[in-house]
Amino acid sequence: MKLTVWGAAQQVTGSMYLLQTQNYNILIDCGLDYEKGTYQEENLNFPFDPEDIDVVILTHAHIDHSGNLPTLIRMGYKGQILCTAPTAELAEILMLDSVNLFLNKQNKKHKWQKNKSTPKPLYLQKHVADTTERFVTLNFNKSFKINHNIELTFIPVGHLLGAAAVSLKITEDGIEKKIAFTGDIGRSNYPILNDPQPLPQVDYLVCEATYGGRLHGTDETLEHKLTEVIKETCIKNPGRLIIPAFSIGRTQSLIFKLNQIFSKGLLPPIKVFVDSPLAHLATDIYRKYADITNKEAKEFYKENGDNYDLENFSFLYTQKESLSAINYLDPCIIISSAGMLEGGRIQDHLYYNIQNYYCTILFIGYCAKGTLGDRLLRGDPIVRLRGRDLMVYAGIQKTDLLSGHADHNGLMEVIRNQKSLKRLFFVHGDVSGINALEKSARDEGYNVSIPKRGECFVL
Repeated sequence: MKLTVWGAAQQVTGSMYLLQTQNYNILIDCGLDYEKGTYQEENLNFPFDPEDIDVVILTHAHIDHSGNLPTLIRMGYKGQILCTAPTAELAEILMLDSVNLFLNKQNKKHKWQKNKSTPKPLYLQKHVADTTERFVTLNFNKSFKINHNIELTFIPVGHLLGAAAVSLKITEDGIEKKIAFTGDIGRSNYPILNDPQPLPQVDYLVCEATYGGRLHGTDETLEHKLTEVIKETCIKNPGRLIIPAFSIGRTQSLIFKLNQIFSKGLLPPIKVFVDSPLAHLATDIYRKYADITNKEAKEFYKENGDNYDLENFSFLYTQKESLSAINYLDPCIIISSAGMLEGGRIQDHLYYNIQNYYCTILFIGYCAKGTLGDRLLRGDPIVRLRGRDLMVYAGIQKTDLLSGHADHNGLMEVIRNQKSLKRLFFVHGDVSGINALEKSARDEGYNVSIPKRGECFVL
């Protein structure tokens, strides 16, 4: 059995791992690599022949895990894509959104970009449709025979609706080998989602390292943080709170928490705009799969009938409706994508509010180095939007209480659960985070490898 790491090697995006047995090739995840700013070029050609892949297993829907599946199929892959049902539905709308982003980049170049070349789209709607036809959905914690020698089980890990770790039992020459891929591990006590389940005992573990070396804050609750920021921004100094949030996962958890706050009467009614068509589609999927949410979400649903709607909430669909939020004069909360500010309607709200002393921008997630969100968080006094340099007068705040990833201690807890691990591989993290986890794991006696892109391991 051979493992080759073709993505998310010493970086966060582009998850893609090739597991080869004697006569069978398994691809775990097929994500877009957008770490280096060479979006199309990094993803256009695969380092293997897609026709040689026998099956694809998808851990969850996020675009850095699912987003290059249509390219794989366009290049000749003929097999099935195994995942959970929520993952299939969320991945479809995310891949369609990627098509829109590709086309917008190609067709809506501003005058200050006229000399820049724009690459062709990686794929179109037809290729997404071809991809969704390949989805075969499986339940959590139910073993599935891929073939006579390979058995798959999806283990729920929080992080996102439908997200799963992949546990494989593989028999070669009469010897059973066990390997697990964590995908992205969630954190405990997260809004809406159940806590991650422990993984079964395996011989080899491919573990994400996104929050290696970092710990989540524990000095306050998410409810308290949101309540205090809203009071300061929208009540004490009647202004507007803008929250950049990824449309799928983060936005639904935030809406649910705000719904709880207003339902408890902790704040007077304040208008909340959710400005993201993609978030609306994703929220309907979250409603559909309410039966796999956590106890808190189920109880709230039983009492209130809907986890994602209140009288003061408005989902905005059209650009005209989005403009109405920009022109809204009373105190309000605007939730919009994308979370790192690199595109989407959030840029409209930034353009009109970045110089507003009565505006606060609250970051609730990770911003990759070099993104507009990262520049604001590091305190840049001037940012460039729509070809203009704008002074930053709005207040900038952040919290990691809505981060969907387990922190350093949470990841080490996953690893410590393994009692007879032969080898541990760290992926999906920056170098500093991986190094921090490597030290902790080695100190506890684990055999650790940090793969480079294209590095192959015989297991």
